[in-house]
Amino acid sequence: MQYHFADCILDTDSYRLLRGGAQQQVEPQVFDLLRVLVENAGRLVSRDQLIETVWEGRIVSEATISARINAARNAVGDNGKAQAVIRTVPRRGIELVVPVSGAETVAPDPAPEAASGQTIRYTTSADGTQLAYASSGTGPPLLRVTHQVTHLELDWLSPLWRPTLDALGAAHQLIRYDMRATGLSESDVAVADLGRHVEDLVAVADAAGLERFPILANLNGAAPAIRYAAENPDRVSRLVIQEGYARGRALRGAKPGPAQGDPFMSLMQAGGWGDPADGHMRAWMSMGAPGLSYEDASALIAHIGAACTPEGALISRESIDRFDARPWLAGVKAPTLVIHARNDILHPLAEGRLIAAGIEGAEFLVVESANTLCLTPDPTWEQQNTAILEFLARD
Repeated sequence: MQYHFADCILDTDSYRLLRGGAQQQVEPQVFDLLRVLVENAGRLVSRDQLIETVWEGRIVSEATISARINAARNAVGDNGKAQAVIRTVPRRGIELVVPVSGAETVAPDPAPEAASGQTIRYTTSADGTQLAYASSGTGPPLLRVTHQVTHLELDWLSPLWRPTLDALGAAHQLIRYDMRATGLSESDVAVADLGRHVEDLVAVADAAGLERFPILANLNGAAPAIRYAAENPDRVSRLVIQEGYARGRALRGAKPGPAQGDPFMSLMQAGGWGDPADGHMRAWMSMGAPGLSYEDASALIAHIGAACTPEGALISRESIDRFDARPWLAGVKAPTLVIHARNDILHPLAEGRLIAAGIEGAEFLVVESANTLCLTPDPTWEQQNTAILEFLARD
């Protein structure tokens, strides 16, 4: 069904929002909120009705609801001051105040966004764990081994993550996967060592039919990528390590041991997972992505809350804090590019330098940022993506 209002089209079959003919990237909960509004156009929708429909009756904070309403307004070109499309009645609810017409969906000629859509499949790792992986874009393959909390579907719909996926997919068939315990991959798993995560990489590469291919590894994805590249020099053509580390937080410092004070561990103990109003989540986000606006930080906090359970995040954190790929650094023969933010406090510049110094001939690019996550608001986002694509294009 297509709902036409203002200069927007909400297509509930293709799960797309168009404004002025251009596709708008919105979080799933924002899309669902807009669907409730168009289906009740001209009628006041109460907070209770929103919670029952959008959040399926789960307890959510007022800050979370307000963040979704603000995101919906931005997506349709409205704002809290004008309220020309979405009107708020204090302590009562919200209302779509523009006329809405409905029409059955007619499939148009494929737009660029549709033509470059992703396909999600499953494979099984050596120990029987089910892993979800996605393919998007066109060109030579690129395997992305990424960070702790991902969700193939939600990342694809996120205005913070999608531009990166599109940039990589414009030049490559991008293969990426949710690590065990997160996203669409199996969540009922135990703490797994580095070897298990290498087996996961192997399972995805084999399922995707990759023979010789480059790897882009982010954060904790660097360790399994380094070990795999060292053990399989005939299969890895190039290696890019973006804000990665070879040794987990539990192995850093003069006396290696449990990563006391780790922001994720503290978060698990304190609660508040996925709640933009929670102070612990705000504190973590200010460390991992200090450059985000309040609205973007709120969206990202809610995003990771939907992408992974707090139990799954704790399991994966206990795994990756003990990763140690240092014994395999010297064995990497593939041309390697290491990118690291100068002022990252979660994974300091020394961790990127350790990798670059340990892999013979590796190129080391330091970018002027404090962000652990390279999202579109980062001032070096374009610089990093350009460097990655240019490095991969040398073959």
